[in-house]
Amino acid sequence: MPLLTPAAESARRLDLLRTALAGLGLEGALVLQAVDVLWLSGTRQNAALWVPVEGEPMLLVRKSLARARSESPLARVVPFPASRELAPLLGPSRRLGLTFDTVPVAVQQFWSRALPGAEWTDVSGVVRDSRSVKSPWELDRMRDTARLLGGVFREIPAFLRPGMREVDLAAEIEVRMRRAGNEGSPRVRGFNQEFFMGLAIAGGAATAPSYFDGPVTGRGLSPSSPLGASVDVIARDVPVLLDYTAILGGYVTDMTRIAVCGELAPELARAFRVARDIQEEVARSLAPGAIPSALFATACRRAEEAGLGDRFMGPPGAQARFVGHWIGLELDEVPVLAPGFDTPLRLGQTIALEPKFVFPGQGAVGIENTWAVGERAGERITDLPDDLIRV
Repeated sequence: MPLLTPAAESARRLDLLRTALAGLGLEGALVLQAVDVLWLSGTRQNAALWVPVEGEPMLLVRKSLARARSESPLARVVPFPASRELAPLLGPSRRLGLTFDTVPVAVQQFWSRALPGAEWTDVSGVVRDSRSVKSPWELDRMRDTARLLGGVFREIPAFLRPGMREVDLAAEIEVRMRRAGNEGSPRVRGFNQEFFMGLAIAGGAATAPSYFDGPVTGRGLSPSSPLGASVDVIARDVPVLLDYTAILGGYVTDMTRIAVCGELAPELARAFRVARDIQEEVARSLAPGAIPSALFATACRRAEEAGLGDRFMGPPGAQARFVGHWIGLELDEVPVLAPGFDTPLRLGQTIALEPKFVFPGQGAVGIENTWAVGERAGERITDLPDDLIRV
């Protein structure tokens, strides 16, 4: 049986949102983005969620009503009505919230016609901020996901061989992930950002530039899919970067390990050790009150001190401006360990910390684990040892 969101968990999340809406002087919010609806209602069906500050929320379902009713703990799960019936159904509220970061203009225009006189306020920030702190129930789900991911990574020495193509290595990892219960590709909130299950990329192909907002992207298979594994053959003595996500119950974990068929070049082996040292230093500071931008500055300073600043988080001239991204129901939650993120960390936020170095033409090395902000330091969620995977 699938694990359903407990009623108390859904009620807690709705209370968080209502409190934030009231603080903005709003009367309610329309939650339309699928992952936000899932977080609040416990079901990912084609639906809109009406959350009044006063009164009971209502899930308006286009498809499938039967499944939404079987999965959601909400009391009011109803068919989506004709547009002329929306205003009487939702009542006279006029100061309403909407997530401008995800709702297309055409969809907002539909709701403006359906609710004449409504004044819309962007609540993207309060929704994402509320989601950023994970409950004990959510952290348990992420630990379940991490066990799946770590279990597959432990099998990699059994099938990684020099001479195989990157895409064949990726396929072997991905089929094992699916058989273990992985739900697919992680959801990404950023506009025009896409991500598959992960990256299995080696040597020079790992240093190819591409659109994805990350330190390492890979060559991919074509201009329409310029991310991840290519048909390049994996050589001996080059770093094989394995950066994969897994999903169970909607919750994502993210992890990177480095493998090698043979031995790494000394400068790459040293950079790998520096990445691990940076991870440990930053992880020790993942406690309430720490400032994300300051942690990013610490990571950059350590890379500079090691003489690797121009290769940190990407190749020279194309470096990603972060060292960790928040994670949960989406791969790219907020905040980010990056410049400009100055709001102190809070207990229970979760982050994928990924210090990496890119050597053009040679390969990429680094480490990534998923962590929770703990009372005194980061609490590690992914449990696979950080050691180099040797074949």
